[in-house]
Amino acid sequence: MTGALATSTREKTAARLLNSSAKNSYDPEIDIDWEAPLVDGMYFLPEQRISLYGTPMWDRMTPEQRIELSRQEVASIASAGIWFEMILMQMLLRDTYSVDPTRKHPQWALTEIGDECRHSVMFARLIERIGVPAYPAPRLTHELGRVIKTVGFGPSNYAAILVAEEILDRFQREGMKDESVQPLVRMVSRIHVLEEARHVTFAREEIARQMQRAKAPARAWHQFISGASAQVIARTLVRPQCYQAVGLDPVQARREARHSPQFQETLRWAGERLVGFLDEVGLTKGPGRFLWKRSGLLG
Repeated sequence: MTGALATSTREKTAARLLNSSAKNSYDPEIDIDWEAPLVDGMYFLPEQRISLYGTPMWDRMTPEQRIELSRQEVASIASAGIWFEMILMQMLLRDTYSVDPTRKHPQWALTEIGDECRHSVMFARLIERIGVPAYPAPRLTHELGRVIKTVGFGPSNYAAILVAEEILDRFQREGMKDESVQPLVRMVSRIHVLEEARHVTFAREEIARQMQRAKAPARAWHQFISGASAQVIARTLVRPQCYQAVGLDPVQARREARHSPQFQETLRWAGERLVGFLDEVGLTKGPGRFLWKRSGLLG
């Protein structure tokens, strides 16, 4: 792909996404009824997506514990979503810092940053409304996030974004249609899914375009970084504090979840569409392959 053609395609995609954003965007402060009561006896995640589902520990839990664990895990996933989005916003700002602002590409990047600001506030409001603490990433992971958003570049940047967004998207697409899930969670999921579809489109095109022209050493670097990102993100979704909050031993519960065939299948399901695309462009191969396998996202 020549430079002129790549620029033209990028500008056309950005223009189309800007038009879609103008027509189909939401304001969570207005479009969500934050005062509506939560419904007793309803899950906060589809039951089969809760990390301990199908384990011996799950069989010993009371119905109330199971629902409470779903509440804790939604808060954990939302907390991880805020962390991902803060890194993403900083990377997008850095990528557009020296770009002509009259072009459609940086205008779309700024629009996406605006979307992500609203999403982060929406997730924070959700955590607050369901009465669960925000669960931070582990300290080392948190500090690695600083490094990635500061020195990361190229297709592995967008791959890290895609890993986070598409895993979250898969959970939310299922949850927003599941009538056993709290209406508030379903509405938050619906807004995020509709708006993130534009972000995923742009990230996928950027990855494909940049991997086409990447030289062998750069490809190896991006393969390693994308694999590392996949492992970190997959292991950050459910924090051990979730188990402790429902009266379970967090070490034992985390071990059971990691070895659970059901949860392993959930991770593969969550990464299915994402891995298929990244495999096509070559990002799940090379020196990052073993990290992709350790993430649990590979089929």
